[in-house]
Amino acid sequence: MTKKFTVAVVLVFMVLADGFAAHGTSHFPADGLTGLTRIRPGRTYRSSSSAPDWKNTNEDARIIKPGETLEIANFEGPGVINHIWSTMVIGELFHPRLLVVRMYWDGSEHPSVEVPWGDFFGVGFGLEADVHSLPINVGSHGRARNCYWKMPFHKSARITITNEGRTNISPFFWYVDWQRVPSLPEDTTYFHAMYRQEYPTKPGNYVIADIEGEGQYVGTLLNIHQHAGSWWGEGDDFFFIDGEKEPSLRGTGSEDYLCDAWGVRLASYPEFGTTVYEYNAPDSRTSSYRWHISDPVSFKKSLHFEIEHKGVVYDENGKELTPFGEREDDFSSVAFWYQKGIHKPFPELPPAYDRILHDPDTVIEAEAIMATMKTTASEPNIQYGPWSGMKQVRFDAAAEKGMEVSMEFEVEKAGPHNLVFYITKATNYGIYVAELDGNPIGKPMDLYTKSFHTKDFGAGIHHLSAGTHKLVFKNIGKDDASGGYAIGIDCIVVAPQ
Repeated sequence: MTKKFTVAVVLVFMVLADGFAAHGTSHFPADGLTGLTRIRPGRTYRSSSSAPDWKNTNEDARIIKPGETLEIANFEGPGVINHIWSTMVIGELFHPRLLVVRMYWDGSEHPSVEVPWGDFFGVGFGLEADVHSLPINVGSHGRARNCYWKMPFHKSARITITNEGRTNISPFFWYVDWQRVPSLPEDTTYFHAMYRQEYPTKPGNYVIADIEGEGQYVGTLLNIHQHAGSWWGEGDDFFFIDGEKEPSLRGTGSEDYLCDAWGVRLASYPEFGTTVYEYNAPDSRTSSYRWHISDPVSFKKSLHFEIEHKGVVYDENGKELTPFGEREDDFSSVAFWYQKGIHKPFPELPPAYDRILHDPDTVIEAEAIMATMKTTASEPNIQYGPWSGMKQVRFDAAAEKGMEVSMEFEVEKAGPHNLVFYITKATNYGIYVAELDGNPIGKPMDLYTKSFHTKDFGAGIHHLSAGTHKLVFKNIGKDDASGGYAIGIDCIVVAPQ
């Protein structure tokens, strides 16, 4: 870690702590790391997935079945939640957006937090990626989720996780670390977070937050799925405070609000970053966070926050009409804020499969077409683990340079289809290219990594006839550091457009 980055992180911690101190929550250290030299009042507790018979077993996880709600915290206050950690094995593609976290403060019947699990941790679309920010830190290629937002409560706190997907989450691990304190000031604010989406955006600005009450706005996650290529982010941001007709805070461009410049790029900093970026092509995705820890937006009565969805617009023939027009992309977002009292009930959360970009019926599990697979070297075998459907098809033993793996899949109706491959990266995997019906598609896929995980590789939109199609992965070598030429296939997406 560089000296500049270390200083930045410490300063932001101090600002966050000072912000809480200004609100009278004296149980938070007011001066960053130095505050740890003073003993905090109260008693530390944890709720976790630790095995009930923890002395004799290692079964430290739970299964969340489809439609099931798991309660991961139920505390009596006064207290403060300081840290949430979780990891899981997904049961299907985009499962992080099919899980929903809800948080209830002081016996409220409606949640103050209602957000898809992955979006809450700074990554949209149900994807998994690392995040290195102040309140949210995610490691292990998106699988080790940590939250450090402070969440005080007077009487009680309850946190639930609901599986709105079609398959089990198994296993699901968690910690919720909290401090019971003697008391909290009456003006202590409550943590809130709300998810919104428009697929596609409608005429007029996209609304990120419409809040009633007194508080301060502390963060945004903004996700864009592009319908057309080129730059989507000429839109300005506007904060309307306490019912004003003209916004007090006016922006100069979407990337400017996101604290970047001249576009966005993959990066992760204490208060801003982009965790998903697919380079402004049709069907590409961008997921960016912008925390207002150093510059919270204060309001006494209400806050309305919206952003334009403007950029390059084309006609039906692909000719550019304007560099600054209203676009029809898919926008989704999470607003984070603190306020006095509990906010009014949120609008109903969009249905689970309306929140993801691919119909689950367009996902073809590799094991489902394993009977059609042929190879010039290694034989296929099923490996169980953290993949969609809990399995991948691996070609490992006897894998060699130049190996080809072919498979067949069916298309029901002719038309344009978007192809995406979900393939494992590991220490002994090679570099592969893809062919569809004898024609090269996509870019070379380097499957070597020091840390095992699955990655999606987009292969573009192709016009497919109804019937059987042949997909081939050809090895063209390996990274110098790789121990072999293996390949492991999780699934492929063949999505009609």
